[in-house]
Amino acid sequence: MDWNPAYTWLVLALLLSLGELTSGAMVLLALGIAAALTAAVTALGLTLPWQLISMAVFTGVLLPLCVMVIRPRFSPRGVAYGTTGTGVEKGNHYTTLRRDFDDATGIKVNGDFYRLRVLESGKTELPNGTPVVFRRFEGTTALVTLHQPADIDPQDDNSPRKEP
Repeated sequence: MDWNPAYTWLVLALLLSLGELTSGAMVLLALGIAAALTAAVTALGLTLPWQLISMAVFTGVLLPLCVMVIRPRFSPRGVAYGTTGTGVEKGNHYTTLRRDFDDATGIKVNGDFYRLRVLESGKTELPNGTPVVFRRFEGTTALVTLHQPADIDPQDDNSPRKEP
């Protein structure tokens, strides 16, 4: 069996497609499909410059297609992309808790404990269970504001009453 340059493109396509199993971003899959199509162009007998041009064209067409059209079909609904600290949590309501070993006040965001600082007062210690609103991160410190409940309607029988 004689080695053909098309086999090189097919091996590259296989490796890129297998690499997609580790990422899930559909980028490597698009590159793998582009390499497989380039193998087909190579089998037609085109030279290396035309192979590289065809790889670039196939990638330019398939990459946006895979990322914007195919990837959302494999993502669960309601997922806000991003990780902790990218602003996805901004405006979410949390309750404070105290860490056992050092009695630090913080909030849990996506299962991770972050120490907090209140933006208005600069306080870092709050009672356990205090409602706060997350604003942003400063390093590993969560900057929060105290949650202000909505104004209480004095005519509403279900609202808690303020003592005079």
